[in-house]
Amino acid sequence: MTYASGRTYYDADSHIVELPDHLKRHADPDARDAVPDLSFDVGSAWEDTVARLIETRSHTEQHRADLIAQGDDLLRGPKMFDALGAFDPEERSTALDLLGFERQLVFASFSTQPVFDRSLDADTRYSNATLHNRAMDEFTRGDERLMGVGAVALDDPERAVAELDHLLRLGLATVWIPHRDCGGRSPGHDDFDPFWARLQEARVPFVLHVGGDALRIDPVWTNNGRAAPTDWLGGGENIRGKDMTALHHGPERFVGILVLDGVFERFPRLTGAAVELGAGYVPAMLHRLDWIHQIWRRSEPELAAFTRKPSEQLTEQFAFTPFVYEDVGALIRQSNPDLYLFSSDYPHVEGGRDPIGRFEGTLTGLDATVHDRFYSENFARVFDVS
Repeated sequence: MTYASGRTYYDADSHIVELPDHLKRHADPDARDAVPDLSFDVGSAWEDTVARLIETRSHTEQHRADLIAQGDDLLRGPKMFDALGAFDPEERSTALDLLGFERQLVFASFSTQPVFDRSLDADTRYSNATLHNRAMDEFTRGDERLMGVGAVALDDPERAVAELDHLLRLGLATVWIPHRDCGGRSPGHDDFDPFWARLQEARVPFVLHVGGDALRIDPVWTNNGRAAPTDWLGGGENIRGKDMTALHHGPERFVGILVLDGVFERFPRLTGAAVELGAGYVPAMLHRLDWIHQIWRRSEPELAAFTRKPSEQLTEQFAFTPFVYEDVGALIRQSNPDLYLFSSDYPHVEGGRDPIGRFEGTLTGLDATVHDRFYSENFARVFDVS
């Protein structure tokens, strides 16, 4: 028996956990020496494991056998680098056999940092995007259940379209873009219409994901005169409670700007999703965008020209993954059942040990059609799965 059973489950968030030479291995031979190893911001809990895997590049046979023996309890087992299929695609297929998810988006864990980092020059960042996308294609191409997530920044419109065409030729399922300003422009700037048009034409969605903008709030807000707490991994590199007060600000702003700049109106078959950024803000955001449209259409002709309210645009063209601890049933009741996607976050710690059980606990009283939308049908619509 698999962990997920009894209905179709599509997983909107999982990860490869890259080893240090992840990008370097996918560079052209004459350029390989110029590509640095990935730097890891994984907290003290994983330091020894990373050091060992740099040498071995694989799990031991005994460790692999122990993981497989967990069967449908695989999610309760080791996470990150120690998980089955964390960096080995053949192992990942075995993990999916045990998990029972019929499709699974696969994001990077670390290798988008050199793609999105604006402290690097543009040539380096867009070259890194090419390597990242080659690597994600290699990991996912052998199993049609694995849907690879490419990545590109929108800072340079022409380069962004060129790399988008590259990842589409590879056959990646979606493209991750950072949810920040785009080279000093709105993502709804006319310069980016060719990018959105190309996605619409290809019937490929875009995704936002945690890590596409700053994780942590400005340090001034953590200066309370007392010692800072450790983060949830026991170190200081990852998010703490205060960071969660503002994590949704970036995606909410980005999605709202896309709506108000008319991107979804101009490209009505464009779809997208916000992944691992929570969904608790979504019902209020929809209400806010609708009243912004209602009031400011009197003075802003572009808003007056909308044929659908913002909430209708997002319901038809976008979706959000709740965190495992959020009450998705309440969110559905406050908005509608077409907006939310199931995700496991495998093999990251944040996904928990029983995401289906935790989500089911909040869906009590909602009929089977609502469950089906959450676990598979909304995913199929956004990601064009037939």
